[in-house]
Amino acid sequence: MTTLNHTGVSHTVFRLLGIPGLEDQRMWISIPFFISYVTALLGNSLLIFIILKKHSLHEPMYLFLCMLAGADIVLSTCTVPQALAIFWFHAGEISLDRCITQVFFLTSTFIYESGILLVMAFDRYIAICYPLRYASILTHALIGKIGVIVFLRSYSTIFPIIFLLKRLTFCRNNILQNTACKHIVLAKISCDDIRVNIWYGFFVLMSTLVLDVLLIFISYVLILCAVFHIPSQDARRKALNMCGSHVCVIILFYGPGIFSVLTQRFGHHILPCIHVLLANVYILAPPMLNLIIYGVKTKQIRDQVIHVFFTKQK
Repeated sequence: MTTLNHTGVSHTVFRLLGIPGLEDQRMWISIPFFISYVTALLGNSLLIFIILKKHSLHEPMYLFLCMLAGADIVLSTCTVPQALAIFWFHAGEISLDRCITQVFFLTSTFIYESGILLVMAFDRYIAICYPLRYASILTHALIGKIGVIVFLRSYSTIFPIIFLLKRLTFCRNNILQNTACKHIVLAKISCDDIRVNIWYGFFVLMSTLVLDVLLIFISYVLILCAVFHIPSQDARRKALNMCGSHVCVIILFYGPGIFSVLTQRFGHHILPCIHVLLANVYILAPPMLNLIIYGVKTKQIRDQVIHVFFTKQK
């Protein structure tokens, strides 16, 4: 479907190819997508249910974890159902409005999750450096305000992208070599000057994700300085264990994304299917593995999960 305007013909319906070059392997590729989505959906929903139901878990760390689990559900739902529709039913057609909507929610949720990881680093810093004032600093009212600020930051920074994409004319082709709509991927097939899109995307990257990584790094430098000044070895070990799960989640969240960006920037000889697969890893892996990491390393959550299933059996 196309429309006419003063610049010529502009496509209003696009076709997502999925993973280019691996069309004959779609059924096999869909298996890890499906397993990761079901695991993320059920596991994170259970985690949210347990944290909200158990009053003993209404502590800052678990409330932030609840926000992270909610973001994981949204992040998975933004992309995986669309990818499965492509793999199973060859349903790759998507309208421009739906495509831009997917870009908005996918990118803003990713930034929201980055903001929550930053807040969780701040939480660990307060817990280790100011343990006696922890409860008085991180009150429920402050946690609610922090959640709203992180939410507004993520969605307000991405909101202009809607208009930056709507202004473009898509007259070259309507083929997107991906499983989901991405800002620059969509902008690159337009016939217009996209320098504004590129520079605004760079601004968003630097003012959110890069800034978050820098502040998380500073937080952990301060945490390590405080930990190594603790005289008791057991207390040092306990303090480091408190941060273990969060560090694992940080590496899992930022690592694949950074690697994907580097391969897209410098790996011009790499096959397109590898680029698409890497781009999906940083969306598929964190929602599924975050809950496993916290479930394994956090005794309170592990005990509550066992209690929930034991009670149901009774």
